[in-house]
Amino acid sequence: MLCALTVRNLKPGTMEQFKQAFIPDDVSNVPAGWKKFYALQSVADPNQVITFGLFDGTLEELRAGQQDPDAEYEKRRAAADEFVESVGTDGVFEVVEERSMG
Repeated sequence: MLCALTVRNLKPGTMEQFKQAFIPDDVSNVPAGWKKFYALQSVADPNQVITFGLFDGTLEELRAGQQDPDAEYEKRRAAADEFVESVGTDGVFEVVEERSMG
């Protein structure tokens, strides 16, 4: 399992616009392998957002899906970039441990 994660600092007050631009309403054309997506907003700084998704597949499959023109990932990312002031961590990480606490 892989986790694609990005930490962004948004331009002040643009969280809703960022969400509308980046997070698709229709998930019917999301590339195969994507299992979950999260968008987190800092409670200390509402302009800091972390997005991450869990992908069940290889790094090559993840990259191919991001480049698929039918998935429109690059278009959504580019549209969301207008609300981003800076990007911190941005990468793909391998899940090495997973536990349920309930």
